[in-house]
Amino acid sequence: MDKPAGRREWLGLIVLVLPTLLVAMDMTSLFLALPQLSADLGATATEQLWITDSYGFVVAGFVITMGTLGDRIGRRRLLLAGGGAFAVLSVFAAFATSPVMLIVVRGALGVAGATLMPSTLALITNVFRDEKQRGKAISIWATCQFAGGSAGPVLAGFLLQHFAWGSVFLVAVPAMGVLLVAGPFLLPEFRAPASGRLDFAGVGLSLAAVLLIVFGLKQLAAGELAVPLAALVAGTALGVVFARRQLRTSSLLDLRLFRNRPFTAVLVALVFAGVAMAGVGLLVTQYLQSVLGYSPLVSALLFAPMGLGVAAGTMTAPSLTRWMPPATAIAGGLVVSSLGGVLLAVTDGLPLVMSGITVLTLGTGPLFALGIGLVVGAVPPERAGSAASMADTGNYLGGSLGLALIGLTATAVYHAVFPAGTTLAVDVTRPELASQAREAFTSALNVTGVIAAVLFAGLALLVRSMRPAPVREPVGV
Repeated sequence: MDKPAGRREWLGLIVLVLPTLLVAMDMTSLFLALPQLSADLGATATEQLWITDSYGFVVAGFVITMGTLGDRIGRRRLLLAGGGAFAVLSVFAAFATSPVMLIVVRGALGVAGATLMPSTLALITNVFRDEKQRGKAISIWATCQFAGGSAGPVLAGFLLQHFAWGSVFLVAVPAMGVLLVAGPFLLPEFRAPASGRLDFAGVGLSLAAVLLIVFGLKQLAAGELAVPLAALVAGTALGVVFARRQLRTSSLLDLRLFRNRPFTAVLVALVFAGVAMAGVGLLVTQYLQSVLGYSPLVSALLFAPMGLGVAAGTMTAPSLTRWMPPATAIAGGLVVSSLGGVLLAVTDGLPLVMSGITVLTLGTGPLFALGIGLVVGAVPPERAGSAASMADTGNYLGGSLGLALIGLTATAVYHAVFPAGTTLAVDVTRPELASQAREAFTSALNVTGVIAAVLFAGLALLVRSMRPAPVREPVGV
């Protein structure tokens, strides 16, 4: 029987969730700061797009490589190196003097950020050997990840009212300082024995494939067609080459894990839950501002239940396994999320929107807490970083796919109902047209709710049908 974790291990968890919280906040906090920093730096529309997207692009591209690199050189070593780099680069970002400088620094921050997520999750599997404690620790980790995403805009709004836009970046420095000081004392080192050389050809293929696919999906969401489709085709082709290489070598990812039905079902669920949540998030944030007329800061506060719902769901998920198997808990949660989609499908005002996003995200908690634990627990300890990177990559791809496909669908619905409009923004001045535009946008949100409800219901059936894995259950046992 594995030894239960003590005080030192739980203090180590606090150190591990700090970078998780900061990376999640960094992904969302910049949106409120963008108008101010753009005016200060004189950024063009294209430069603003790259300021916001460069970080996420690079994180998505490097997370597979960093997950495997941590397995090889040491997870604590990689985590501390990434944390130190993140702190230094955050200072450079805060005092950037030009849009190009900020874009480059944001890209470098993405490289550092990619080291943090898989390293923290893999180290949790090393620190917490007891199954029940590991489930609780992963729930806390997932809670911080999603609560950070919701807290980012709120914190940014507070900082921007009192300080310059650079303060949005500087908040990461003290948290990373705690990681660098306490990490060597509280976190164990772990590396895979006889790991061999890093497969640089595989790294290049994975990086190019993921970057091209994410870029193509984001450009589709922006309304372009030819360039995004070319990027998607090229990225898919490189992804096929990468997959065939990994089936022969397993140098970065062990794709044979997909023979494990629970492992595959959870990864598929993570991707498509990301699709639904990103699409809902896109439409709801615009609905709050464009239809209901709230300011960006108030909209961020009203949107907070989306992250808080996930946080509540992930924290309560381990207790569900006292009465039911993890697969049943995950499937049941997804049914709850489907009901949240139904509320959004019939919404026409703030109460149902708030109720819908809260219920929808509350139900995803078991998937993120128990599902991620199952993915990491399906591999030997020496491959935990690689498995964690699969889960992270699935989330990134799902989010990008949701923004692209659901964004395009919502735009089509909007224009079908209100042909006179040219964008999803309700910017017309004539009262009768403004009313029609609001009705059209509400219809687009309703259709998004239907899509989310169908996706979550389908995922519930998928997860419920999966057979027990031939490996140990990772949580709640």
